Amino acid sequence: MSTSTNPLAHLFEGADEVVAEIERRGAAGADHPADAREEITPYHPKLLDLTVAEVVEETVTTKTFRMRRTDGEPLPPFLAGQYVSLHVTVGDVLTSRALSISSSPAVLDHYDLTVRRLRGGRVSNHLIDTVRAGDRFTSGGPIGTFYHDPLFHGDDVVFLAGGSGVAPAMSMIRDIVDHGLSRRMTLVYGSRRADDIIFRDELDAIAREHPHITVHHVISDPGPDWTGEVGPLDAALISRLAGPPAGRMTYLCGPPGKYAYLVRQLESLGHPRRRIRLEANSVALPPPADPRWPAEADPEEEVTVTVRGRGTISVPRGRPLLDALEDNGLRPEASCRSGECALCRVRVCSGEVFHAEEARLRASDREFGFAHCCVAYPLTDLEIDF
Repeated sequence: MSTSTNPLAHLFEGADEVVAEIERRGAAGADHPADAREEITPYHPKLLDLTVAEVVEETVTTKTFRMRRTDGEPLPPFLAGQYVSLHVTVGDVLTSRALSISSSPAVLDHYDLTVRRLRGGRVSNHLIDTVRAGDRFTSGGPIGTFYHDPLFHGDDVVFLAGGSGVAPAMSMIRDIVDHGLSRRMTLVYGSRRADDIIFRDELDAIAREHPHITVHHVISDPGPDWTGEVGPLDAALISRLAGPPAGRMTYLCGPPGKYAYLVRQLESLGHPRRRIRLEANSVALPPPADPRWPAEADPEEEVTVTVRGRGTISVPRGRPLLDALEDNGLRPEASCRSGECALCRVRVCSGEVFHAEEARLRASDREFGFAHCCVAYPLTDLEIDF
């Protein structure tokens, strides 16, 4: 390569020196792809080997699993609000769950993963009931877009959290405290009962010591001793606790079934949708609760799914395609399990799938027939490839 063969090179000051350096490095025989991988892998590993260092019982329903790297090395850096995809074997099935990191980005000798028991939650119940210090797991590296961007989100933000949705908020608050950030943050945190408020003592202590961090607890099922705020968390209560939205970036993390309601409440206060960020961590309305689900499609009826080169399985229409594949020992790559990250894309060669509303399909997915299988349900017999 030379400036004479690149018609644009002459437009850039110092182009000759840059091209000469590229040619010099090429002549030296350096393996640039290998060098790049060596530099990038510590920050963006394909897999992490983790050991549970400590299990902290936060409340009667919630535990925090402190994960350290098994080899003792520092963990990859992350942005407060991101998550890792933890690989978990439940029974004979290897699956994964996206778990928000609740610890501070300032501390990289461990990740804290805070898990709340869910009724019927296969993975959450397994983790809470069986995991002990010393157990080992693998996970992906930190990922996700649910974090504060100082260029666009401003320095005065609001976070509406529910249940274990406080985990990314806790990481953001610890980030502010540990790095001495000037950012103001108002957390409005909803819990069912007073004895199930995760991180209550730490949150209250931080709010007392740091006037730019405000914490409000809202309880939906108050006992006789509760004297604080009581839900539901509607527009009037949000406005009273958090103050006027005034374009402040507002983060929502909690049960996805509450998102549409909370967005409407915020919009009724004049808050624009573009200033609301949602952390997707599951499907709000699985079939047949989703009103878009075809009435004639029985979710319990089984259809066949043929995976090219790997065989055919029978699955109920109402089971997510990713779960059905994992049940049968087939594992597409996956991370968020909420239709957003697109790692679990499979190509639908024939047949029809139904996507939950959370699916964030790209134009190329629609153009070339790809499904996000974590939120895709087989309406008909399918042939897929991945």
